[in-house]
Amino acid sequence: MIRPSLSRLAALVLLAAPWPAMADPAPVANSGDTAWMLTASLLVLMMSLPGLALFYGGLVRSKNVLSVLMQCFAIVSLVTVLWVAYGYSLAFSTAGMRAGEFNFASLFGGLDKAFLHGVTRDSLTGTVPESVFAMFQLTFAAITPALIVGAIAERMRFAPLLWFTALWLTFAYLPIAHMTWAGAGGLFWNWGVIDFAGGTVVHINAGVAGLVACLMVGKRKGWPTQPMPPHNLTLTLIGASLLWVGWFGFNAGSASAANGSAGMAMLTTQIATAAAALAWMAVEWRAHGKSSLLGIVSGAVAGLVAITPASGSCGPLGALVIGGAAGAVCFLASSRLKRKLGYDDALDVFGVHGVGGMLGALLTGVFASASLGGIGYVDGVTMAAQVGRQLLAIGVTCAWSGVVTAGSLWLIARFTALRVDAEGETDGLDLSLHDERGYNL
Repeated sequence: MIRPSLSRLAALVLLAAPWPAMADPAPVANSGDTAWMLTASLLVLMMSLPGLALFYGGLVRSKNVLSVLMQCFAIVSLVTVLWVAYGYSLAFSTAGMRAGEFNFASLFGGLDKAFLHGVTRDSLTGTVPESVFAMFQLTFAAITPALIVGAIAERMRFAPLLWFTALWLTFAYLPIAHMTWAGAGGLFWNWGVIDFAGGTVVHINAGVAGLVACLMVGKRKGWPTQPMPPHNLTLTLIGASLLWVGWFGFNAGSASAANGSAGMAMLTTQIATAAAALAWMAVEWRAHGKSSLLGIVSGAVAGLVAITPASGSCGPLGALVIGGAAGAVCFLASSRLKRKLGYDDALDVFGVHGVGGMLGALLTGVFASASLGGIGYVDGVTMAAQVGRQLLAIGVTCAWSGVVTAGSLWLIARFTALRVDAEGETDGLDLSLHDERGYNL
């Protein structure tokens, strides 16, 4: 019998021994994903400045145009500083979070990333630098409180608005973002809620805040008996067009990669927006005998809002239905419902963002179905169960945002008046608050 050599024995021992478990490969930055996310961040920032500012600026009366532009510009600046100080940390810190377990960390992040501690040139979120991810999410945080401006336009004082922005961002936006997007252990994440790009976080959150704020601040002087038409629909069209283009960064960028998910999100966004624009135009045409530029651009924004939560989970068919439904429903909410209930939501923040966001969040649960062209549900989850999860998240967001908005405005009103006086409102906020004119005629 030939005895095996020592080297052969060693090889046999190594082959027979159990191999240790291989560790997951360390994440590696992807230049393509990074380039797309840099671009997406710029697109979303363009939605606020100049997109939303011009959209709102054209919708108000000429004596208030600069006040709206100033509010949007100042809010983006303020939110940027707060995001660095503690916003990113409260929204995306995962300290204390545990999958399937409810605790304080399910609602609020920690402060371990305050002042962007640990966000270095080498730190990654997925396959992109964490600095790029933090910048992308900053643009979401900046546009959301700016949306609320439209509900209280033409009568709220500037300083109280800035205080409200800081309070609302801290206690409404950041926790809802954390519940939804921070990862396993977040409340909505544990529930299995689908919100790809911010139906709850951005639109329902801001829409409900706008409704509560316009009720608490009060109606504009002369509304609804005095005509208050938009002063420059050319600006509004330019702003709406910038919003439409920028929204591709908003939705497709939420894939955090240059991949098929981003591509489908871009396609569904385009389809839903066009369908909503046509649906609003058709319903308005039927109701009033004429179509309007204001109507078609409002419909486009309604479609952008409604497809936001579904853009990563539905297919083209779902986008077509969601967009068409949003255009019709948001028209009715912005015209009939507002008049019937008598609240002065100046630029229809609730009618478009609140109602459109709720509709989109609910239909996300329907059109995520694989049989309808979506990505399909988690194993064991039915369409009815997913819609129930979406409805639960809508309810929590509405209640949370409503309470924070009311509490914040109540607190500020204890120290200063929320709105300008009658003379200041008559003169216009451009002169009374900023001593400037939008047009020197």
